[in-house]
This record gives sequence, C-alpha cells and structure tokens, in this order.
Amino acid sequence: MKRHLAVLVGAAALAVAGAAWAQAPISGGLLKFAVSAEPPNYDCHANTSFAFIHPVRPHYNTLLKFDPPKYPAIKGDLAESWNVSKDGLTYTFKLRKGVKFHDGSPFSSEDIKATYDRLRNPTGGVRSVRQASYADIASIETPDSLTVVFKLKKQNASMLTNFASPWDCVYSAAKLKQDPRFPERNVMGTGPFTFVEHVAGSHWTGRKFEGYFEKGKPYLNGYVAIFISGAPMVNALAAGEVVAEFRGHSPADRDRLLKALGDKAQVQETPWVCSLVVTFNTRKKPFDDARVRRALSLAVDRWAGAQALSKVALVRHVGGILRPGYDLAASEKELVQLPGWSKDINASRAEARKLLQAAGVPNLAFTFTNRNIAMPYVPVGVFLIDQWRQIGVSVKHEQLETRLYLAAQQRDNPTYDAALDFNCDFMDEPNLQLQKYLSHDRSPINYAQQTDRVLDDLYDRQSGELDKKKRYALLREFEKRALEQAYTVPTIWWHRIIVHHKPMKGWHIMPSHYVGQDLADVWLDQ
Repeated sequence: MKRHLAVLVGAAALAVAGAAWAQAPISGGLLKFAVSAEPPNYDCHANTSFAFIHPVRPHYNTLLKFDPPKYPAIKGDLAESWNVSKDGLTYTFKLRKGVKFHDGSPFSSEDIKATYDRLRNPTGGVRSVRQASYADIASIETPDSLTVVFKLKKQNASMLTNFASPWDCVYSAAKLKQDPRFPERNVMGTGPFTFVEHVAGSHWTGRKFEGYFEKGKPYLNGYVAIFISGAPMVNALAAGEVVAEFRGHSPADRDRLLKALGDKAQVQETPWVCSLVVTFNTRKKPFDDARVRRALSLAVDRWAGAQALSKVALVRHVGGILRPGYDLAASEKELVQLPGWSKDINASRAEARKLLQAAGVPNLAFTFTNRNIAMPYVPVGVFLIDQWRQIGVSVKHEQLETRLYLAAQQRDNPTYDAALDFNCDFMDEPNLQLQKYLSHDRSPINYAQQTDRVLDDLYDRQSGELDKKKRYALLREFEKRALEQAYTVPTIWWHRIIVHHKPMKGWHIMPSHYVGQDLADVWLDQ
C-alpha cells in the first residue's frame, strides 16, 4: 500500500541532519539529555506522553519503525521483511533471527502475538490506549517461530504504518503469561539499551545492550535522562550539563540558547503532529449541553492567538482536527466555516453569549485543569482563560504535575470540569488523530466521556476508505460534526524547535516527538 504524507521540514534542518548522517559514527560516550516530566509507570501500551517515550523507548523494539532520514518511510525493526496481500486483508512478517531479550531469553513470533493481543484485547487489569488502532485485526497466526500473520476483518488505510508505532513495545510472551501487568513495574525488552535505574525526581539511566542484534549498535555506552524543566532545563542546556532536550523549545528559549552557545549549537525545526485540545467533561453539568461547549469554543480567537503565542510558546499553526498542511486536513477556506474558526471574532463571541444565555448559564464559572509544564500548556491555558473572560466566563486555573494531571482525566468517573488535553501522534493519520473523538466505550483516550454513534460510524467509514477523495469528504463530515458538538476542540497546533549541542550526531528531527527516540543511531563526536 502506498501512503502519502505531507511533512514540511526546514531546508536548514535537512541540510544539518544530512551532514550528520554522512559522518562515520564513533562508539562510546554517555548521552545526557533533559526530560521535562516523568513517566507515570513503565508500560508502553498504556502511555501517551513524551515523558514516557524519551527515557523508556530505548529499551524496546517494535515490529516496524520510521526511517528518520527518509521520514515518513518505514523500515523493519524486529521484522526483517513483510508483504501485504492484494486484498489488503493479510499482513505477513518475517522476523529477524538471533534476537534476544535483555534477560537472555530468545525472541520469537509468540512475543509479537502476545504483544498485539495485549494491545487489541487487554485483560487482567491491563490498560491499552490503542485498542481502536487494532480493532480491525481478526486473528494473529504464528506458523513458525520467525513468521507472524495478521488477518484483518476489513481493509484499514493505516494498518501498515500502525505497525511502526513507537508505543507498540514488544514484550516477552513468557513474562506476560506470568503476569499480564509485568511491564507496568518492570523494564525488559530487546532494545539497544538495558535498564539500569529510575530515581524518582532525579534521573533515568540506560546502559548499552551488548547482545543487541544490530552489529556495532548502539554507538553510545549509555544514556542518562535527567528530569528537569522550565528555566533550570534551559540553563542546564546552555551550560552543557545536558546536550539536548528532545521535545521542543519556545522561540524565546531557542534564541537564548543560540546566544549562549553560539557555534556550539545546532537547530532543527519542523511543523508538529501535535495540538492542545480543550476537553469538556460531558458527564458533568453544564458541559453535558452542546450549547455551552460550543460557546466556549466560539469565544477563542485562534487566528490572533496563534500569531501572539508563536512569539512566546511552541505553538504556531491554526487547524482543525488534522494538522494544517497535511493533505487530508481541511483547507483554510473550509476551516473558517466551522464554529470557532471564523475570523470575525466579534460575531463569534456575540453568538457565544447568546448560547450561554439560552443554556441558562450566562455567568458561567468553572475550574480549568491544566498541566504544570511551561511549554506550551501554561501560556495556552492563560490565553484560553482570557478568551473566556471576554464572554463573561470566570475560570479558575488548576495546574497539576503530569501524574495527577493524567489521573484527573483518565479515571473511570472523572470529576474535572474542563481540561487542556493534548492530541499528539507519531504521524499524520486520521485513524490516529480521530480516536480522541470516538465514543468513550471505543476509545480510552476520549476523556470527554461522550457517546456519539454518528462520529463512530463516520470514523469506521473513513478508516477503510482507500479512495483519497472519498476519504477526504468523509473526514469533512466527521470534522463538522465533531466541532459542532464540541466535546473536544482543538486550539492551536504546535511547531517543533530543537536546539542541541553539535557533538550529538545521528539524531534527525521529525514532525513527532515520539518517533526516532530509540537512540540506536545516536553518537557523540568527542
């Protein structure tokens, strides 16, 4: 299946990255990098945050992965080769020989089967937030130890690329049989680095796996992920205490670092498959009323906000439910017709006030739950509260550390009013980005808790539609319905800026901060 993906990357970043990949790697050294939050647990299948991926992902492999210099092309990771049947319903993978887990046990097709069974049908208290991605799998067969066959119920336009998801860490079938929740508290994969320690509030350490299946890799002797955020993180980067932070910097921090580091710094930039979205708890009054939700979306001037915030935060682009610039996203002409995206903000706010009046809450007051991460959660949260103030709404800003922030939204019966959530993925793909909007019984990442079978049906129809024009039309129907009901509404899309020290080589920026983080190709020019 051929896939098309619009990814705009700055020419300078491409040139820099190309030069880095052209140099002969040097083995040795310890990579120290910053992570501005901490993983809530150790299970890839249950997590959604960069705070997990950056320290934990180097311990694992996946079936396929993205090829950084050729993004969005994919290549084998644990799979050596693969083929897809003509009807698009059978995916057969041939696996690498000689792969071992960090405990020395051999890897086989049974480990792939156990991993994907866990992802698509979690049992025994396991939480998988990617069930919807693999709902079309009818069966998984293992004809021999190095062959695995996935058979689908129906065609799925994104299935092959789904197998490159960085979240699909492959686990040991034996360990999962002993305890399905083993990965929550233990780290044991086949990846380029073994787990050394996690010191809460301080750091995470990995050491080179001498038995890694790729000869000569990883190049690094190890890595240390240091948990540090805000101004202290920027100071540490400027002082050389860490050589990189892989999530992204604000324009102001980029300029500050360039001034401090001069020619010791390297900058890479790209648009980002990531947006902040406002999620309303539809089980709680008055957010069970679409008029209230739509009014709060109408009050936000996204166009002016993008211009202002792009100067101080890592957000820049106005779009709907899909990243602006992506070939399946709405055009600006289509976008301005949707509630909350008009460029006539006065008319939108007048309509918002009428809706609140009609809903019986003209003096609405509520608590807005946010993450205490400076970029971009805090500035975007402050911006939204100011926008709502302009239609007479009073909002309390509740800022929580990552574990509590996620728990507030993910519990079975959430009590929050509204929250600033993130919708970030490893690539542009409606089958991923739209999961946030599916009914709560189908999507564990839908924190709005709504049930909307119209959206579910539109999702299913577009997910298997291989005709691009027909799929585009279905996506516009989905987007119109989603933004009119306003269970979850996008704010402003992100722009990724990475400043790192020049001695770090072999790392290539991509439009997602989730991919390309196994560190197998990274080396230090010492």
